[in-house]
Amino acid sequence: MKKATPAPDPDAYVCSLTGWRKLCVEGLRSAATSAARIEEMIKWGHFVYRSNGPVFLIRAEDHRVLFGFWRGQRLRELESRLKPGGKYEMATIELREGDSVEPSIVRRLVKAAVGLNQELGDPTDIGKK
Repeated sequence: MKKATPAPDPDAYVCSLTGWRKLCVEGLRSAATSAARIEEMIKWGHFVYRSNGPVFLIRAEDHRVLFGFWRGQRLRELESRLKPGGKYEMATIELREGDSVEPSIVRRLVKAAVGLNQELGDPTDIGKK
């Protein structure tokens, strides 16, 4: 499998997508950025959103789109599809063609995740607990 060159900016990332993945990413991005003041960037080849440290990611892959939160394990009561995994209390929703997350749920998750970072600090700062 040939590794793609990372997109230089968020708009280029979206433009590089097609079909259902593009529609899915556009919907997640629109709802998420309307929910809170967050910094949007391309890091590790996909969207990363920050507010007092990383808050969440959106990553389009060949057959799925991942919507993950650094403190997602604390958000599972808001969305049961968040599956724990990885470091920093990470939990992710895996979306496949035909799946979606209601914009109101996206906004609620983003607001709660930003609030956790404001309350608890940067989730990647191991020294703070």
